[in-house]
Amino acid sequence: MALGNGSFTTQFILMGLTDQPDLQLPLYFLFLGMYMVTVMGNLGLIILIGLSSHLHTPMYFFLFNLSFIDLCYSSVFTPKMLINIILYFFSFFGISECYVLTSMAYDRYVAICNPLFYNIAMSSKVCSSLVLGSYLMAVLDATTLITCMMRLTFCDANTINHYLCDIHLLLQLSCTSTHIIELEVFIVGGINIIMPSLTIFVSYGLILSNILHISSTDGRSKAFSTCSSHIIAVSLFFGSSAFMYLKPPSVSVDDGKISSVFYTNVVPMINPLIYSLRNKDVKLALRKTLRMGRW
Repeated sequence: MALGNGSFTTQFILMGLTDQPDLQLPLYFLFLGMYMVTVMGNLGLIILIGLSSHLHTPMYFFLFNLSFIDLCYSSVFTPKMLINIILYFFSFFGISECYVLTSMAYDRYVAICNPLFYNIAMSSKVCSSLVLGSYLMAVLDATTLITCMMRLTFCDANTINHYLCDIHLLLQLSCTSTHIIELEVFIVGGINIIMPSLTIFVSYGLILSNILHISSTDGRSKAFSTCSSHIIAVSLFFGSSAFMYLKPPSVSVDDGKISSVFYTNVVPMINPLIYSLRNKDVKLALRKTLRMGRW
């Protein structure tokens, strides 16, 4: 017997963030502004890191890739040309961000806890391997999720009460049993949220222990300042993702929409702001680049 998908439904209708006419125009301009800030901020960081030789360090190598991921992640919802592969890219860039943030936590751990071995532990080869591993994990897990979704059958219902096409939402529309696929999605989602979160938690636990042993007040302040921006980004991204993918069934659809706004729109927008406004190296590189532009 030939394998195939017997779905009668061939397209899905996204209902959007809200169906209230009074809110649609303000939300349009709000998210348009957020998207413009996201594109300009992340693209600006990518160009700045590429042009500034003193930013060619492991920390900014990861930041370069994080900005690239955020730029693509926020853009995947907009272009019409990606409508047929939107779910794969949504999964790919979301999972990539999980592991790039984990790599950045490891980078901060080595920089603060083992500064004498930093150049060896975070060599170009190690950094490239960490980023490549992040993308490979994303390809593997996104392919696994899409393979699971291809086993579903859809009949008549094709209206999704959301502004994005997410896996959990498609499971609700399937007219066949989804228990096994739900378990597979939960396992993949749990691995990509819990494992990076635990790694980051352990890294910052060791960093905090090391900071508390620093006798100099200035030294402690500098160490906290170095890590605070990363902690903010990690808390927002993993907190909202965990609420969305590990939430109990009692959580309403509207609460899920609000949570998803954070990891799909807010985090990609504020990442370049957090890492630039709170970072002396980025500010210095920006001033040098602007001076060069005047000449």
